[in-house]
Amino acid sequence: MDNLFERQTAQKFIDRLNRLTPETAAKWGKMNVAQMLRHCQAPLQIASGEIRFKVNPVIRFLFGKRARKQILSEPQFEKNLPTFAKIIDSHIFEEEKNKLIHFIQKYQEGGKDKLIKEPHPFFGDLSVEEWNALMVKHLDHHLRQFGV
Repeated sequence: MDNLFERQTAQKFIDRLNRLTPETAAKWGKMNVAQMLRHCQAPLQIASGEIRFKVNPVIRFLFGKRARKQILSEPQFEKNLPTFAKIIDSHIFEEEKNKLIHFIQKYQEGGKDKLIKEPHPFFGDLSVEEWNALMVKHLDHHLRQFGV
């Protein structure tokens, strides 16, 4: 598995992002490319503790651990998985691409020590390896969604 804490892996994702254009169409799903770029920022911000949000504790209890196990055991995310609608809205392509690149670089440069010490709001307690797997799989999923 790729390690987003390594500079080479971060650069691979940045290179893929730089192949996107404002006209790049999704192969599946409902987001446009700018919305996807914005959406991909949130997990990196959650991992660093920059943003916090609450998930209904009943939903987390019923689905969080099972979803975590399924997502982490699969080699990649399935297409058309549900997402958090609150973080999807329309934004400007270049601005969102640059922000996502910034968050990838910040995540990589900050290293494992900069990961939030609190549980993930949906998946609960995660090891460093699990945080990495979620970040890598999520970014890869959405970049494949847009063909890069």
